[in-house]
Amino acid sequence: MRLAGKVAIVTGGTKGLGYAIAQAYAKEGCRVVCAAREPDERHELPPVGEGDLAYHPVDVRDPDSVDALTRTTYETYGRLDVLVASAGVSRPGPAQGMDVDHWGEVISTNLNGTFLCVRSAVPYLVRDGGGRVITLSSALATRVAPGSSAYAASKAGIEMLTRVVAVELAGHPVTVNCLSPGFIDEGMGRELSRNEGLWGYYGGKIAAGRAGRAEEVAEAALFLADDGSDYVNGHVLEVNGGLRW
Repeated sequence: MRLAGKVAIVTGGTKGLGYAIAQAYAKEGCRVVCAAREPDERHELPPVGEGDLAYHPVDVRDPDSVDALTRTTYETYGRLDVLVASAGVSRPGPAQGMDVDHWGEVISTNLNGTFLCVRSAVPYLVRDGGGRVITLSSALATRVAPGSSAYAASKAGIEMLTRVVAVELAGHPVTVNCLSPGFIDEGMGRELSRNEGLWGYYGGKIAAGRAGRAEEVAEAALFLADDGSDYVNGHVLEVNGGLRW
C-alpha cells in the first residue's frame, strides 16, 4: 500500500487519464477526491467523505471553485498530501483561423487551471509535513504538430510553471513534477489512435510500436506520489514508449 493513509485531489478525475490515476491511487490505500465539472459517466462516485474514491465538483478556471475544492478536502479528511492537476481540454485548429474563445478556453482550463490548483493546494500540502504536486503536460509541449497551437502552448507553459514552482518551494517538503504522456489509448489520445490516417503517420514514430495504456501513465503518477520519488523535483517525466519526432 504505497499511499496508505494519504489524501489526494485529482482534477479531471472522473474520466480518462485522471480517473485511471485516481483508481491507481485508491488501490494503494489513498483517499482520492475526483474533481471535475461533471460527475463521472458511470455515476459511481459518492460525495466527498464517503469511500476511497469520491466526487467533488470544480471548475478549474474559477479560483473560488478551486479554493472550495481544496478547503472541503482538507476539512473532510484532515490532510492533503497529493495534488494531480490533470484537467484539460483541446481545441485543434490552425492558429490563423482559431476562434478566440477556443484559444481562451484551452489556456484558461489547462494553464490557468493548473496554476489555480497549485496555488490553492500548496498551503495545505506544507501544513502537515509536505506533499506532492503533479502536473500534466503532453508530448506536444515540445514537439511541433500543425493544428495544436493552443494545446501545445498551454502544455509548454505547464512544464515551465512546474519547474519554477519546484524551485520556489525548495525550502518546503513539497516536490513539484510533471507527467508528459505521449500517445495514450485513452481520452483524447484514443481518438488519434483510431484515426487511420493520423495513426499511420504518428504510430510509426513510437519505438514501442503501440499506443500507451492509461495504466502505464498511472503507474508513473504513483511513482511521483510515493516515497520513492523523494529526490525527484522539478522534473518532466515523459511516458511515451520512446517517441521519435
